[in-house]
Amino acid sequence: MSFQSWQVWALLSAVFAALTAIFAKIGVENINSDLATFIRTIVVLVSFLLLLLATGQFVPPQQISGRTWTFLVLSGLGTGASWLCYFRALKLGPASLVAPVDKLSVVLVAIFGVLLLGERPSPTGWLGIAMIGCGAVLIAVKI
Repeated sequence: MSFQSWQVWALLSAVFAALTAIFAKIGVENINSDLATFIRTIVVLVSFLLLLLATGQFVPPQQISGRTWTFLVLSGLGTGASWLCYFRALKLGPASLVAPVDKLSVVLVAIFGVLLLGERPSPTGWLGIAMIGCGAVLIAVKI
């Protein structure tokens, strides 16, 4: 396993995302989902600050370009909105259904990647993306 491979990091991301869904489902049982999201956000914020300080990667904010700030702020707002919706969905539904529907983001990322970034998935890539979309729909729709 090479930690220089994007595939390894993507797989680790999937593992941690799966654990996140399970831990969040348990954690949100007896608390307001928005408060749960706030607590989670504080944990993420503190964890990354400590990581950046420990590895010497923290840089003063003024060294970051305006364009970078703009898109990272937009990304942060998107993350916050996603987390609020995700925790609300976990509060209301089973993790085994919420998480797969949330993964429709894979399909949307592919579409947005084509429209906004000029990316071009291969035919096999599109087939996989379509299968993810179909799988999420099959899980979510009650027949």
